[in-house]
Amino acid sequence: MRLQKYLASCGVASRRAAEKLIAEGHVTVDGVVITEMGTQVTEGQVVCVDGNEVTPESKKFYIMYHKPAGEVTTVSDPENRATVLDKFRDFPARLYPVGRLDYDSEGLLILTNDGDLTKRLLHPSGEVDKVYLARVSNQVTEMEIRKLERGVMVDGRRTSNAKGKILDVKPLYTDMLITIHEGRNRQVRKMIEQIGHQVVLLRRIRFGPLRLGDLPRGMWRELTEDEVSMLNRL
Repeated sequence: MRLQKYLASCGVASRRAAEKLIAEGHVTVDGVVITEMGTQVTEGQVVCVDGNEVTPESKKFYIMYHKPAGEVTTVSDPENRATVLDKFRDFPARLYPVGRLDYDSEGLLILTNDGDLTKRLLHPSGEVDKVYLARVSNQVTEMEIRKLERGVMVDGRRTSNAKGKILDVKPLYTDMLITIHEGRNRQVRKMIEQIGHQVVLLRRIRFGPLRLGDLPRGMWRELTEDEVSMLNRL
């Protein structure tokens, strides 16, 4: 891990502030003053700030983020597109997204440094419900909804049972809810294509017991203790 990231994970300062500490000679690694950015720290090395040893925080963070369309759900992107972690570069812990939302989709995304919880939430045996609000081209029929619910072929495999509910039908589009518990790449969009429609807008509004509510697009908040407990009980 780069030294400035290590200092941030210890709660000493943001990465930018940590870089200043390094440049000013406040930081040592195994007793040697380090002033170069990008110095790597490996397990077992002793890092001190002004003579005081620092270690990574054990505190776990749980964030709900309203991902906007136009961000990729990855730590970095080879095409230099915006990522969901860009707003968290100075966060005191390194966060990771739980699952993903595709580039064109928006909605509820969980970010955390709790790897054990992430694995549990994403494991297929958990069957955690994910609810999406979708605006779909043209008029969706109840017969097509039933087809979705029974499962359709996506990338050579039939999807698991889903739930669908039509909210509003207009001449050019249909607003509907769709609930799945899988996490395949662009799954909802591909399912809708299998019944002869296209997704115009897709927003995840619920993940397990968590609801997006009125959290504005592009904003985030920490989960409450009750919300974290609900996730751990899944």
